[in-house]
Amino acid sequence: MIIFISGSINSGKSTVADIVAKKIGNFALLEVDKFHEMIEWMPIDQAVPLNLENAVSTIKNFVKNNINVVVPYPLSEKNYQYILEELKDVEAEKVFFTLAPKLEIALADRGERKLTAKEKERINYHYNIGIASPSFGEIIDNSRQSPEQTAEYMISRIQKI
Repeated sequence: MIIFISGSINSGKSTVADIVAKKIGNFALLEVDKFHEMIEWMPIDQAVPLNLENAVSTIKNFVKNNINVVVPYPLSEKNYQYILEELKDVEAEKVFFTLAPKLEIALADRGERKLTAKEKERINYHYNIGIASPSFGEIIDNSRQSPEQTAEYMISRIQKI
């Protein structure tokens, strides 16, 4: 199984993905942003296609080795279509969720994480281009849910597949 958890920056993707992966077991947690860290010097518009290509290769390798994958990453419609096309021959269930807290919540500092002006600009951009309201998968307004509650909800939805 491949579980994609999309959403804007600061929507809770990584936190929820970590909980889901640990609760389900036999999962690799694939943080696509780690690929970008390897090429930080590259502008993001150039890095995203390369990051997704690397993610697809890694997903295929895990699935080939009977390891399920949880992928927290903000997916645009274009990138969703790319993922579908590249993984069409992979024999694994593909599930898509989007975390979509209210914009004011996504823009708020949480815990020890203090958002930079650049991160806030990126969050607004994500909401403006529809990352929080895609045409695919299940959208979850996690504004009033703990990460654990959101993960439990996702797990309950996955178990019905």
